Amino acid sequence: MASTYLRHRKHLYRHPLTLALLFALCFCSGLRAQFVGGKNYNFYDFQSKPYYFGITLGFNSSRYTPYRSKDFIYTDSIIGVESLNGPGFNLNLIGNLKLGKYFDFRFTPGFSFAERTLNYTQSTVNRVESQEKIESVFLELPFYFRYKSAPYRDKRLFLVAGMKYSYDVATESRTRQAEELVRISPHDFAVEYGAGIQIFFPYFILSPEFKISHGIGNSLLFNPTLPESRVLEKVTSRTFTISFHIEG
Repeated sequence: MASTYLRHRKHLYRHPLTLALLFALCFCSGLRAQFVGGKNYNFYDFQSKPYYFGITLGFNSSRYTPYRSKDFIYTDSIIGVESLNGPGFNLNLIGNLKLGKYFDFRFTPGFSFAERTLNYTQSTVNRVESQEKIESVFLELPFYFRYKSAPYRDKRLFLVAGMKYSYDVATESRTRQAEELVRISPHDFAVEYGAGIQIFFPYFILSPEFKISHGIGNSLLFNPTLPESRVLEKVTSRTFTISFHIEG
């Protein structure tokens, strides 16, 4: 009786396991059938267009990269300086010009809202930290070249690289207290690169994308009367952006 009971229990456990394995095999076979021989139904509707337009909504995390000056060694009041990341978002227009089957030229002017913080450590007994938060509204003029892969099931991977000029239109509200704050130039040039994927729908193209931006110029406006400025040789910008392009 005991052996019969054990065999019956094994049969009960084996049955749902067998069903689960069969379901997994059917599911994998269905996925394979879906991906093998996949066609592009929406992609070809956009191939006849030499150019198209769109809009971008993005979210960014930006900071400064501070470089210490020689005076930092001889300064007793400040023993550390670093930058903290701050959140922001982007809103851009898109102009896309096709350059053959695999390349695009893109111009995406717009606005970027960013927040960056310089954090100073004072050389006191308790090492007090002081922060200077810089909130910016940038008018951006970026242009890129984009390389796209061959389409597969109405999707294409792409790489993008280019340059961007930014002007901080909110700079005047900061410089009224110029003698008390570290001054940052409103002008900035940056090199950008990233990657993403195009997803072709019947009436539009959705393109999630990430980009990394490296400022190539010194954004610091040196003030010899301010200790927080004297300990810095230069300041460059860094930004990571996740964007969602809607084009058509």
